[in-house]
Amino acid sequence: QVQLVESGGGSVQAGGSLRLSCAASGTTNISYSMAWFRQAPGKEREAIAAYSKFGHTYYGDSTNGRFTVSKDNVKKTLILQMNSLKPEDTGMYYCAATGSTRGYLIPDTYTYWGQGTQVTVSS
Repeated sequence: QVQLVESGGGSVQAGGSLRLSCAASGTTNISYSMAWFRQAPGKEREAIAAYSKFGHTYYGDSTNGRFTVSKDNVKKTLILQMNSLKPEDTGMYYCAATGSTRGYLIPDTYTYWGQGTQVTVSS
């Protein structure tokens, strides 16, 4: 079992930045791939970025080079640095973890999910 707790969300104006963190606890001696997903009201959950257990990164189409995902293996924390934020980046951001080695940007790949942290970008 893995528990995931997100933090760092908030309200920001367009063009601003936020840094999200996802702290993992539980059975973390097993390597997991982790990812960030976003869900806006009335929309499907969308992949933002993933960090595989092999250290490879993957990004969703909407990030357009504005977001960077990284992982602190000592602290067992996944980081999402978001720059040049736009109103359409608004939504609940979820952290997820999986033991799978493929499908990193597909929500169904992930077994463990956090409760989410809200990001609101105003124009």
